[in-house]
Amino acid sequence: MSYLLLTLLLLPLVGSGLLFFWKNASSKYIALAFALAQMFLAFYMLGSFDFNPTVDAPLQYEITYPWSSYIKSSLNFGIDGMSMLMVLLTNILVPLIVLSSYNEAKGYPNSFYALILLMQFGLLGVFTSLDGLLFYIFWEVTLIPIWLIAGIWGQEDKRVKFTTKFFVYTFVGSLFMLIGLIYVYNHAASFALTDLYNADLNINEQNVIFWFIFFAFAVKLPVFPFHTWQPDTYTYSPTQGSMLLSGIMLKMAVYGVLRYLLPITPLAIGGISGEIVIILSVIGIIYGALIAMISTDSKRLIAFSSLSHVGLIVAGIFASAVVTMRSGLTFEGGQGAMIQSFAHGINVVGLFYCADILYKRFKTRDIRKMGGLAKVAPKFAILFMIILLGATGVPLTNGFIGEFILLKSVYTYNHIMAVMAGLTIILCAAYMLRFYGKAMFGKGDDSVLATTKDVSNVEFTVLASLSVFVIVLGVYPQPVIEMVTSSVSFIYSSMIN
Repeated sequence: MSYLLLTLLLLPLVGSGLLFFWKNASSKYIALAFALAQMFLAFYMLGSFDFNPTVDAPLQYEITYPWSSYIKSSLNFGIDGMSMLMVLLTNILVPLIVLSSYNEAKGYPNSFYALILLMQFGLLGVFTSLDGLLFYIFWEVTLIPIWLIAGIWGQEDKRVKFTTKFFVYTFVGSLFMLIGLIYVYNHAASFALTDLYNADLNINEQNVIFWFIFFAFAVKLPVFPFHTWQPDTYTYSPTQGSMLLSGIMLKMAVYGVLRYLLPITPLAIGGISGEIVIILSVIGIIYGALIAMISTDSKRLIAFSSLSHVGLIVAGIFASAVVTMRSGLTFEGGQGAMIQSFAHGINVVGLFYCADILYKRFKTRDIRKMGGLAKVAPKFAILFMIILLGATGVPLTNGFIGEFILLKSVYTYNHIMAVMAGLTIILCAAYMLRFYGKAMFGKGDDSVLATTKDVSNVEFTVLASLSVFVIVLGVYPQPVIEMVTSSVSFIYSSMIN
């Protein structure tokens, strides 16, 4: 069955190469065909995936090819529950992201879609690689296409400044991770994931390695105070770039923290390092929410909302890790983080697309200049509300169960921290409902509203597809919970074994 994973990895690379040389108007249809083929293949692999919980979380569809005996690295890929969930998220969102651009006239469309598929290739490599060096290579592969997408098709008067800042932050962070991984490799038998887990590192070494590797993840997530590149990049990138960054790319860091950082540096996490990360995450939760409260730019509001929600994910992961090291095994924080990562990907892509639809109707991102759209676009009003409720974490939407588990994990660690982290739910409801209220029911310009139409077929398809995931995963989240339980349990067990 390894040929299925090999096909999944290579198909977007083939599609990207084809599109770079396919210079005509049909490039968007070819891109969508490749993206849909990827999605169907991912669901086919899901149908053959073994959900039965096991102690050692066996890897499925595994590929192993010798690469370099000198540096003791191999082309090793495989899928467990965590990987499967991220593979699904990537392959669900990419076709919707491609489709979302159908009503836009973009320069060099073949290059635009080729870069999206190239990024999909890099993302899938990150989520399935079982070798530390391979993980780093794919991590860097994802940076190139998103940097070009943001720099070429971003807001013209801002793109040089924000793309430079984004590239410097992420590239420097990646170099720190490489240094950390090489140090671990020098104390391990090879770059193989299990050998890195078993590296002979004392607590002082682990403390240093923790911050080297965590810095790369903290930038990508981002975690306060390493977030300063994020608001401008999310705001001034093209809508599809914002979707890729927030919906999938930041999940690489969530995945990396669980897959690499926790098992390699458990002693550091059980000490002061883990507590510092939790404190920074809770600060980010409150800071992001408060800035979102006063934001008037729709995309910037969503960017700071994302910062706040990601803070809760990180706090939950490290809360369970610290408790595991000090009191005994608990993995609900990691479980909640994976569930919430999937939900956040769906919701934030929907929110950015709603912001794009609003911009096309009102010709501004300033929510103070919007209003009255609900009476002329009722279908959009309903779909926007469904996605907004999911982002707010209302019960029976996809955002609820993950946030509940994460808050429970933080409560187990520290009651006061849990109360502070819980503010994200209250504040999120405040700024999201403010956003929705002004755009949909505020006083609008009658001359603009008179010529405004409801969602197009493309817009309806994208938003309706996302809304289905918001509702279905909210009503019945059990398959996602079962998918990740075994692999997350293994990660946290490896910290103490």
